[in-house]
Amino acid sequence: MLSKINIENILFLDIETVPLHKNYEEVDDTAKQLWEHKTQYQRKDEFTAEEFYDRAGIWAEFGKIVCISVGYFVLKGDVRNFRVTSFFGEEIKLLKDFKNLLETHFNKPQHVLCAHNGKEFDFPYIARRMIINRIGLPFKLDLFGKKPWEVAHLDTLELWKFGDYKHFTSLKLMTHILGIPSPKDDIDGSEVRDVFYIEKDIDRIVTYCEKDTIAVAQVLLRLRNEVILLPDEITSI
Repeated sequence: MLSKINIENILFLDIETVPLHKNYEEVDDTAKQLWEHKTQYQRKDEFTAEEFYDRAGIWAEFGKIVCISVGYFVLKGDVRNFRVTSFFGEEIKLLKDFKNLLETHFNKPQHVLCAHNGKEFDFPYIARRMIINRIGLPFKLDLFGKKPWEVAHLDTLELWKFGDYKHFTSLKLMTHILGIPSPKDDIDGSEVRDVFYIEKDIDRIVTYCEKDTIAVAQVLLRLRNEVILLPDEITSI
């Protein structure tokens, strides 16, 4: 049961991604052909491959990670604190820093990773970008040969589905219906590309990413029927 997991053993996370290049013109010819083929179904006749490139951050093969935010609970008696921090900047460095965190602090069998839609997006995206950047996968992301119950991943979207595989609920909608302060009070995922490449405001992206990470933790608390975090219980480190 979800309530039996020690919440201090859960590492909550969220990632922000952008297209690998600022402009479509910077993409090499082979990658352009592969991009056109990859997105043909999604684009249909509505967009050209070039017009669709601002969405390239969705795919790990054509995008990159610019921020990984993580958060975890520290409990001392009746006092709880949720600590959140971020890895950002050059992708290779942030991936190595995140890997180091997993291998030094969240590498035990009882440790669990948690994200919203993490099993479909965050976890595989991080793993693919690590492989592309020649970084060995940490144990928590190396799923080869593992049985489903051996995969230490929690997904708040999957938990909310209750077995209904047709159902998708955004993090923004979940926070709204569960009475959690919305993390989407500034930008949303569709704006990250412009904030990164045009505004060059990585701090704004980090703040957004951390708010999503906090929201994931809040959703899990509600799914466990526990009281959500108050502002003074959250610490940015």
